[in-house]
Amino acid sequence: MTNVLAESFKVYGQDQGGPFVLVSDHAGQAIPSSLDGLGLSAQERARHIGWDIGIDGVGQQLAQTLPAVLIEQVYSRLVIDCNRAPGHPTSIVAQSDGTSVPRNQSISAADVAWREQTILHPYHQRIQQELDVRLAQGRPTAVVALHSFTPIMRGVARPWHVGLLHNHDPRLAHIMIDLLRAEGLVVGDNEPYALTDTSDYTVPLHGERRSLPYVEIEIRQDLIVHAQGQAEWAALLARLLPQAWQIFCTRYPQSS
Repeated sequence: MTNVLAESFKVYGQDQGGPFVLVSDHAGQAIPSSLDGLGLSAQERARHIGWDIGIDGVGQQLAQTLPAVLIEQVYSRLVIDCNRAPGHPTSIVAQSDGTSVPRNQSISAADVAWREQTILHPYHQRIQQELDVRLAQGRPTAVVALHSFTPIMRGVARPWHVGLLHNHDPRLAHIMIDLLRAEGLVVGDNEPYALTDTSDYTVPLHGERRSLPYVEIEIRQDLIVHAQGQAEWAALLARLLPQAWQIFCTRYPQSS
């Protein structure tokens, strides 16, 4: 691969002293021109297999409202999944939810390395940079990973409005679960996905390895496919995340 890409991430919002660093691994839909749309139609690329539908609008409005910095990946997860470790079996998928991805078939080691070096690593280096500066200043910091999930997967309807994911440190997630349930929402606890050392990359790398509080938030896509829903969820999270942080700091003063 010889073409040069624009930056693989965008940064939104402003750091005005709050604890939250927002990250969004699957917000983008871009595909390098050299990959010719990965051999997929525009309709296929626009499905949930290509990006986390609606989360870009939620994240950008949340960053503005909190306020906080949002680091957002701009390339499609079909090019390379930025929430998978390099070399993970689903880092570059040959098939996703029944759809074959032609340009990911029999992919060469050189192509894999190019996608990692130009898309995956710069994105995570920018997150690392953001956290390094804050921690060098001794500032309380929490990582908030933003995702969305399809309402139906393999013919099975998913009842949750939102899911909160956690692994070795469930504390902030459990606080947010209680707050969201108090709003009358159906909230998944490690549903519809479970966060593990190997299934995910962003939270284990930037949250758990640094012993930072974190939460991974998954919103059902039909609730945020339109601008109104995105605005409503951004406003809800902007209200509840500071409450959750206040509870966390009171309950676990040595960790905040």
